[in-house]
Amino acid sequence: MNTDTPLLFDQAITQCREIFEKKTYDYGTAWRILRPISITDQIFIKAQRIRSLEEKQENKVGESIENEFIGIVNYCVIALIQLELEASDDMEMDPSLVLKHYDTKADMCKQLMTTKNHDYGEAWRDMRVSTYTDLILMKILRTKQIEDKGGKTLISEGIDANFSDMLNYAIFALIRINDFYKN
Repeated sequence: MNTDTPLLFDQAITQCREIFEKKTYDYGTAWRILRPISITDQIFIKAQRIRSLEEKQENKVGESIENEFIGIVNYCVIALIQLELEASDDMEMDPSLVLKHYDTKADMCKQLMTTKNHDYGEAWRDMRVSTYTDLILMKILRTKQIEDKGGKTLISEGIDANFSDMLNYAIFALIRINDFYKN
């Protein structure tokens, strides 16, 4: 495995975390009101917008594809946190606790990425950014299917695994967009 991949992950997740931290300052944890199915839909909206921008190659709103991938990363972290918390837990959380949760979920996804990267031989480095978009959209559709079945699966990974994979695909896209490494 390329030894700079964990470093590249850290650079990209730091970029996402900084925005998450600022939004937590501005909005608190208003996202706590969202059910996991609503978070899935928010990620879908962002991924669908990325795909639309990739296909039309015209941006009328002004938000960049990079910002949408950052949003996907942060919504995936939110989803993973929400899956862990109870609906009866406090809606407003202390910012330092929220960031601790963020770091825990980011570290979990980094470990998953490292494990899969070993087995897949860093194939992500040769993939197009548009493929990450399609993979995220596929994972969203899978997640919706699992959610519609009450979270029950016969053989497939659960909802949390799909959010972790979406986060990692978005991180790979950010690395490629920001050209953190030279191919």
